[in-house]
Amino acid sequence: MPGPLDGVKVVELGQWVAGPSTAAVLADWGADVVKVEPPSGDPARDFFRFMGGEVNINVPFELDNRSKRSIAVELSRPEGRELVIELLLQADALVTNFRIGALERLGLAYDQLAERCPQLVYCALTGYGVDGPERDRAAYDVGAFWSRAGIAGLLTPPGGEPPFQRGAFGDHSIAVALAGGISAALVARQKSGRGQLVSTSLLRWGAWCIAFDLQLQLRVGRPVSAMTHEAMGNPLMNWFADRDGRRFWLIGLDSERHWPDLARAVDHPEWIDDRRFVDVLARRDNCELLNRLLDEAFATRTRDEWAKVLDAEGMWWSPIQDVEEVIADPQLWANGGFVEVQEPSGAAAVMVASPIDFRDTPQGPRATAPELGADTDDVLAELGRTPDEIAALRADGIVA
Repeated sequence: MPGPLDGVKVVELGQWVAGPSTAAVLADWGADVVKVEPPSGDPARDFFRFMGGEVNINVPFELDNRSKRSIAVELSRPEGRELVIELLLQADALVTNFRIGALERLGLAYDQLAERCPQLVYCALTGYGVDGPERDRAAYDVGAFWSRAGIAGLLTPPGGEPPFQRGAFGDHSIAVALAGGISAALVARQKSGRGQLVSTSLLRWGAWCIAFDLQLQLRVGRPVSAMTHEAMGNPLMNWFADRDGRRFWLIGLDSERHWPDLARAVDHPEWIDDRRFVDVLARRDNCELLNRLLDEAFATRTRDEWAKVLDAEGMWWSPIQDVEEVIADPQLWANGGFVEVQEPSGAAAVMVASPIDFRDTPQGPRATAPELGADTDDVLAELGRTPDEIAALRADGIVA
C-alpha cells in the first residue's frame, strides 16, 4: 500500500547524517528520494574508515540512506549544477544540510532558486541557522546540538565530566521533526501554490530539547543543577539497583500519589506517615537519607522480583535496558520498532524503523541504501536524456 507521501518527489543534497536521515524518513513515508552525491560519494560512505572500524557493513550509512536512489553529479561544473536544477524543477522538496555559503557558491541557495523553482519546498538544515554571523560555522550534532545548546552541560554532574553523546543523537531526532515541517509546507503549498523555505538548526533543536531548563532561567532567573543519584530531590524519580547491580528507574513524578505505593512495595508502610517523608517537601529535605534507605531496600531482591512487586502496588517504573535487552524487548517488536528490508542479494536485513506510523497508509523502508550512482542513468532518462547523451555526460566527467 502506498505511503502518505506517495507521489512526492524529493531531491537530497545531503551528507553525513542530519540531512540524509531527514530524507530517509520521507522515503519511509513513501516519497521518491533522489540522493545527489559527488562522484567521490557522500563522505558518510566511508564512516567506518574515519572511525577506524573493521565492520564490513556500513551500518550508519545503510540506516540513513535506505529506500533512496543515488545519482552522482559533479557540482563543481556548471553542467552538473544545471542537471540538479532540472531535477528540482520536477521535485516537490529539496533537503540539504550543506552550509549556506557553499550553496550560494554553487548557485543552489534558496534565494537563487525561489523564482526559477516556485513550487519547491526548500528545506535548509544547518548547524547554527541560516542567518547570523556564524551561519557557516562547521557543525556536527555533538557540537551544535549537544555541546553549544547546553545539553552536555546540563547532564554534567557537579565536579564531574561531560557525558559523551551517542551517535547521531541530535541528527536522528531533528530528522523526524523536520520531516513534519516539510510535510506542513507541502500542505501550505496546496493553498498558496508556492513552495517556501523551511529551516531549522541543530542549535535550535538542542535548545528546544532543554526548553524546560531554558524557560526556567528566562522566567525566574534560576537554572536547574544537574541531578545526582544521592541528592535527587524527588526520590520517586530516581534510579536504583537490584542485588545484582541491574538498574531501573522509578517514575513517580506525582510523588504525593505514588509515595504510599512505593512505601508498601519496599515493605515499609510505616514510612507513609513518617514525618521525615510525609510529604513532597519533607522528602526533598531528607532526600539523601531516603535515597540511601531505598538503595538498601532495593539491594535485597532481583530486578525481576521487584518488577512483580512494583507492578502489584501500581508503582510506575522502567528497567534501564542495555542494547541487547532493547533489541529483545517484545513490546518494541509488537509496535513495529524493527522492520525487515530486502538487500540486493534478496536477503532480509533487520533495521530500526522510523518512529511514526500511519494506519491507513502504512509504509516503511523499501530497500537498503543504494550504491553510489546506481540510479544515475534512470534519473537522467527521466529528465529526457538519451543513452548517448548520458554516455557523453559520463565521458565528460559531469556524472559518474
